[in-house]
Amino acid sequence: MTLPQATGTQATDPPPAARSVTAAQDVTAADEVAGICSDLLRFDTTNEGEGRGRPERPAAEYVATLLDDAGVEPIVVESAPGRASTLVRIPGTDPDAPAFLVHGHLDVVPADPGEWSVHPFSGEERDGYLWGRGAVDMKGTLAMTLATVRQRLREGRRTRGDLVLAFLADEECTAAYGSKYVVDECRDWFTGVTEAISESGGFSVTAAPGTRIYPIATGERGSAWMRLTARGTAGHGSKPAPDNAVAELCHAISRLASHRWPVRLTPGVRALLDGIADALGEPLDHDRLDAEAQRLGQVGKLFAGTIRNSANPTRLDAGYKVNVVPGSAQAQVDGRTLPGLGEEFFATLDRLLGPRITREFISHEEAITADPDGPTFHALADALRAEDPGARPVPYVMSGGTDAKAFARLGIRSFGFAPLLLGPELDYQAMFHGVDERVPVEGLRFGTRVLDRFLDTR
Repeated sequence: MTLPQATGTQATDPPPAARSVTAAQDVTAADEVAGICSDLLRFDTTNEGEGRGRPERPAAEYVATLLDDAGVEPIVVESAPGRASTLVRIPGTDPDAPAFLVHGHLDVVPADPGEWSVHPFSGEERDGYLWGRGAVDMKGTLAMTLATVRQRLREGRRTRGDLVLAFLADEECTAAYGSKYVVDECRDWFTGVTEAISESGGFSVTAAPGTRIYPIATGERGSAWMRLTARGTAGHGSKPAPDNAVAELCHAISRLASHRWPVRLTPGVRALLDGIADALGEPLDHDRLDAEAQRLGQVGKLFAGTIRNSANPTRLDAGYKVNVVPGSAQAQVDGRTLPGLGEEFFATLDRLLGPRITREFISHEEAITADPDGPTFHALADALRAEDPGARPVPYVMSGGTDAKAFARLGIRSFGFAPLLLGPELDYQAMFHGVDERVPVEGLRFGTRVLDRFLDTR
C-alpha cells in the first residue's frame, strides 16, 4: 500500500514514517510516537465548519496504512467527498469479553500561519516539543494510540475483548460527517462495546513539588450551538428605523454576554473539587469558587469552566451595504449546559434574548457522564500511578464536548483520557485551539507507556 503525502504548506518531503513504515520487532511505541505525530501534523485537515475546510481523507488513509502494516484490516469510510474516517476492529483473546473503543478525531480548527512561531502544519520538533495545529487536539493522542497498538500487535499481545479504534472526521464542527455518520452507518463495528476512552483528560497539572493532579474526564457539558435571528423592516439607512434588526440583535447579545450565570455544583464537579482539595491538602471555599480558580492557576482551570452553564456569542452577520437597513440580522451562540440543568439554561436564555429574537439549533447534544467509581476509572488511574508515583488522578468534567456524545447514542460511556506528563511551565489547556499549539515529545512517550498498561486490563 502506498502512503499518501501530507498536504501542509511545509510538507514538501515524504513523512519519515512513509520511508520506513514497517518497524523492526524491537522498536517500541515510545520510539515511533514522535514520528507518527509529526506526520499527522503535516496533514492540513482544517475544519472551517458548515462543510467547509480541508478533507480528512489523506490523513485517514495514512492511519489505515499504519494499521494495515501492523497486520490488521482497517476500512476508510467516506461520508461525503473527502470527509473520511478510519475504523478497525482487532479481535481479542476472549470472544465473550466486552469490546472496548478508543476514538479520536483527525480534523483540526483553523490556524493563521502569520500568528505562529512555526508553520502550523510543519510538524516541526523544536525545544523538545512537536509544534502544529492538532498537537494536543488531538493528533498527539492519535499518534500515541497508533504507536501503542502497533507495538502490541508486533509483540502478539491482544486485549481480552475486541479492541475497536475509530479515527474520525468532523469533530470540530457538528460531527455529522464523522462520529454521527459512523454511529448511524457502521453500527455493527461497535457491537458489544460499552466503554471507551478519548480526548481531554489524563494530562498532568502540577499542584505542588512532586504532586501532579491528573484529571480523568467522567463527563462533559452538553452543547447547544444556536443561530439567533432578529427581524425588522428593511429601508434606507438615512431614515428612522424603529425596528432595526441589527440594533435589536445587538441589544439581545449584550444582555446575554453580560449575564452572570449562577454557580451550580453537579455531582461530577463536586467529586473533582474534593479530589483537588485532597491532593492539595487544603479545603476549597465553595462559596468563592471563581476566586479559588484564580488563586489556584492551572489547577483552578480544571473547574473554572464547569461550575455553571454558559452562552458565548461567537458570530454576527447582518446587512450588505452601509446605507441599507437590513430586514434581518443573525448571530451564533455557543451554549454549554451542565447535566440536569438544560431546562434552566433555556429558560434563562429566552428571558435574556426577549420575544423578538428567534433561535434554532445548529447542533444540540445533551450532557453525558461515566462512572467515576467503576473498574475502568480505577484502571486508568492505576496506569497513571504506575508510570508516575506522584500522580493524583481525580474525576473531571470537561467544559467542552467531544465525539463521546455520538457514541453515547449506542450506550457507550466514554472517559477523557489522553495521558501526558507535562512540565509546570506549559499552559496545556491554553493549547486547545490556541496559537503555537505544541506537545512535549517526552510527554507523548510517557503516554504510550500509560496506554499500554491500561490496555493490558481490557
